[in-house]
Amino acid sequence: MSAVFTEGITSAEMERVEKTSSRSDSSSSEDSLDRLLPPVSTGLSPRKRTTSQCKSEPPLLRTSKRTIYTAGRPPWYNEHGTQSKEAFIIGLCGGSASGKTTAAQKIIEALDVPWVVLLSMDSFYKVLTKEQQALAASNDYNFDHPDAFDFDLLGATLLKLKQGKSVKIPVYDFTIHGRQKEWKTVYGASVIIFEGIMSFTDKEILKLLDMKIFVDTDSDIRLVRRLRRDITERGREIDGVIKQYNKFVKPAFEQYIEPTMRLADIVVPRGGGNMVAIDLIVQHVHSQLEERKLRWDMAALASAHQAQPLPETLSVLESTPQVRGMHTIIRNKDTSRDEFIFYSKRLMRLLIEHALSFLPSQPHVVKTPQGHDYEGRTFHGKRITGVSILRAGETMEPALRAVCKDVRIGKILIQTNQDTGEPELHYLRLPRDISEDHVVLMDCTVSTGAAAMMAIRVLLDHDVQEDKIQLVSLLMAEMGVHSVAYAFPSVKIITTAVDKKVNDLFHIIPGIGNFGDRYFGTDAPLNWSDDEMDEPSY
Repeated sequence: MSAVFTEGITSAEMERVEKTSSRSDSSSSEDSLDRLLPPVSTGLSPRKRTTSQCKSEPPLLRTSKRTIYTAGRPPWYNEHGTQSKEAFIIGLCGGSASGKTTAAQKIIEALDVPWVVLLSMDSFYKVLTKEQQALAASNDYNFDHPDAFDFDLLGATLLKLKQGKSVKIPVYDFTIHGRQKEWKTVYGASVIIFEGIMSFTDKEILKLLDMKIFVDTDSDIRLVRRLRRDITERGREIDGVIKQYNKFVKPAFEQYIEPTMRLADIVVPRGGGNMVAIDLIVQHVHSQLEERKLRWDMAALASAHQAQPLPETLSVLESTPQVRGMHTIIRNKDTSRDEFIFYSKRLMRLLIEHALSFLPSQPHVVKTPQGHDYEGRTFHGKRITGVSILRAGETMEPALRAVCKDVRIGKILIQTNQDTGEPELHYLRLPRDISEDHVVLMDCTVSTGAAAMMAIRVLLDHDVQEDKIQLVSLLMAEMGVHSVAYAFPSVKIITTAVDKKVNDLFHIIPGIGNFGDRYFGTDAPLNWSDDEMDEPSY
């Protein structure tokens, strides 16, 4: 089953996402992969999609009680926490209305791989001046010239996408010849299909393309398609369309676009209808993805840091009689669910309070009711944001909300692939402009550290500074502590206890059991692990 990015979240999609995200911060504006739900028709033509496309089948299965995610993003980084494979970029070039978008859609359908982004060059038209706006209204502005595109922004965006970073894509409105106020966020591409009339024009952009395809379509067919599109979809007059074609489109194709055909690795006559060419392209991409595939060795990860002292970035809550007593209750297999929840919540509150003591602060003097100065301290930073690793990490959100007024909350869903044993990213919902925040990353148990490492990598890809991330967990295994500290030495690791062992199934020993199932009252699968994030229960 294939999963690709959608054009952007609509109001109907947002409503459905909110139903699956309990107690999300409704006051903050949030970004989303928005790849888990069926697309909602907006009445827009495919040509007006300026950021990405979406298949009709979402990567999930729903039953009356459970939601099972079937397509996830495997690790794109190594045990050092650094990116070890770049996204594969396919460049699609061709004349206006040659069928580039149709060919891209056919490639996506035939590829049948998750995490594909379709990026249109149409999103990167420059912002027009008032004089240029007037020319565009009278069909006298040349949109088919290289100077019409913002190649600097386009190149920087493609580079960040190739590096696995989160990017913001402008949305161009052809009816007003300008960019919309809201930009779309795109993240997590394994394959990027970049299409546009000038895709092969810029030398720096050419260097980023792993495969170059030219869609070659007869000029008469392209003219007919352009007439139909501009008249029916963009409200243009037929005389204006023909004027623009003869004055700008046709000369630009002959001068700038057609000569770049020689740069293509593959020329596809007839565009998306040429399934022989599409199949050849798909076979090559599959072989390239297989060569780039990263395979994790969990056994090697487990033994890499044996007998090493615990890192200085680790802080363990003082084991007072109260703390040890609460651990005694929640670790007891015979503890009732009500008591398990009660004492877990109590321990979470202590843990969150302890974690907040590591946030930066500065001196602050206030005047007391008696008229005297009090020299205190106040938080020194822009914002505090909580991010929970679903589903167990979500249980820590109330404790954070209780002590941080108006805190913003994000969510990440990571599941273990039962065939490969690798963590896979399935869902992401982060508050907007998180890059300047201090982030409290919450997960109840950490055994191997695989899920925590992936979540931290996601935050770094969204430009959160490593030294502004706290990993907060009720219980951790030494293996998980070492794995996270080795990959991300500036991340502060905070927990209430560290157990020494992890068994062959990667369960923490002596451990606490499957925290999510004990808390939510669900049955654990036979092959559960402490790092595994099951489907969320809301």
